[in-house]
Amino acid sequence: MSAEISAISGQIVRRRSQFRAWRGTRPFWAGLYVLLGGFPIMYFPYAHLQFGHLTLAMSTTAGAGSLIIGVLLIVLGISLWFQKHIQIFAGVAAILLALVSLPVSNFGGFLIGFLLALIGGAMAVSWAPGVPPGTQERGDAEQDGRALRSAEARAATEAAPEAVTEAAGGTGEPNELSETNPADGANGRHSAG
Repeated sequence: MSAEISAISGQIVRRRSQFRAWRGTRPFWAGLYVLLGGFPIMYFPYAHLQFGHLTLAMSTTAGAGSLIIGVLLIVLGISLWFQKHIQIFAGVAAILLALVSLPVSNFGGFLIGFLLALIGGAMAVSWAPGVPPGTQERGDAEQDGRALRSAEARAATEAAPEAVTEAAGGTGEPNELSETNPADGANGRHSAG
């Protein structure tokens, strides 16, 4: 094995890991299913099957509608790859276009395109970005820190009645703001009269 081959294989491994990292931050498989669902919907209304000397034309009067639905599904699939923040809109639009393709384009590309677009749209709507493995450990540490701070806050709240009693002049009576009269001035307001 020469140095050139090992450099090429190292570059392939690096590119593959970069693609895997890119793919993990977006609804990649949903976009792929939606994209693939557009092709049969777009193709079958314009296809001509040959059986020997017999040509079977499957074109319908809604051929233009099938072309539009197919192109829109392809665009939505690509949009899911490169604009991950529109995943809910693109997913709902893909589901609606798949449903419209049933009566318009030969039962949604003989159910192939319909099912691919429907599954891809559902995957896009339900996709949520994951947490990278390195930040998950940091997130657990942050959660532990928040639990510690809330425990300290509870301990400070339990010790608060003594602090309130001392603030009331050490009379032994807590200065509760809920039972004070505004004329007393104990709740922080000044009396008007």
